[in-house]
Amino acid sequence: MDFFSTNVFFILVAYLVGSIPFGVILAKKFAGVNVQEDGSKSIGATNVLRVVKKTNPQLAKKLGAVTVILDALKGAVVVLIGMAYGLDDATLWGIAVLSVIGHCYSIFLGLEGGKGVATGLGVFLVLIPIPTLIGAAVWAFGAKVLKISSVSSLLGLSAVVASVILMNNGLTVGSNAPVYIITFVIFYKHIPNIIRLFSGSESKI
Repeated sequence: MDFFSTNVFFILVAYLVGSIPFGVILAKKFAGVNVQEDGSKSIGATNVLRVVKKTNPQLAKKLGAVTVILDALKGAVVVLIGMAYGLDDATLWGIAVLSVIGHCYSIFLGLEGGKGVATGLGVFLVLIPIPTLIGAAVWAFGAKVLKISSVSSLLGLSAVVASVILMNNGLTVGSNAPVYIITFVIFYKHIPNIIRLFSGSESKI
């Protein structure tokens, strides 16, 4: 494949792999529930935990953990393969963005999907590890103190962005735009959570 077709191929693969709804698959197979019809109706680990917990708390923790890992890996693995293939940094960031968009707007679920936090974490950890570790520390602190998944996730994401601005000065592609795009998509998907937060109805985990 030539340069253009190789880049397009990887970006398409990133979207398709990002679209795999691991939360839906795991919850249906092992707990017999459809997370798209209960809780927040999101396909991510938090809703898997919330929905499965109603009938099987021990299984809920396991499925939630596995969902986080798989959702993070489905973005990170394609980026890592792209790195091994020698793709340029701009294409790697394109893969990162499309992985998150695939998770949030899955082609396999009629363009429905999750919030993108775990998939974003996976691609960020590969491409900007230090800011991501800072964000993860902020997330962990927020999760322990606030016990509200959406708030701790958005605080951690905000810390990643702040760290990128202060430390990376344009990443390796001359712009922070890919990080901003991923951040915008994740915040946009969290609008219902933000509304519930201000109304005092956002649930804790």
